[in-house]
Amino acid sequence: MNFALRIPDYYKDEIEELKGNVSINQFIINALAEKISSLKTLDYLEERAKKGSVDDMLNILNRVPDVEADKYDRL
Repeated sequence: MNFALRIPDYYKDEIEELKGNVSINQFIINALAEKISSLKTLDYLEERAKKGSVDDMLNILNRVPDVEADKYDRL
């Protein structure tokens, strides 16, 4: 799929500074892929959250042993 894309000068200048050794086209494709991935991840997490329950979470937390943290895990 090919189409013309109008990019405001202020975005074009930012892209030129950030793109490194890739073309503007590749930079935009990567940016689109990242955005799509983040939106799909958000949808996935929201669907998973609907399947959970507070009671299940509390049951899991109640199974954690009541011991002091190892020295390297302490704050």
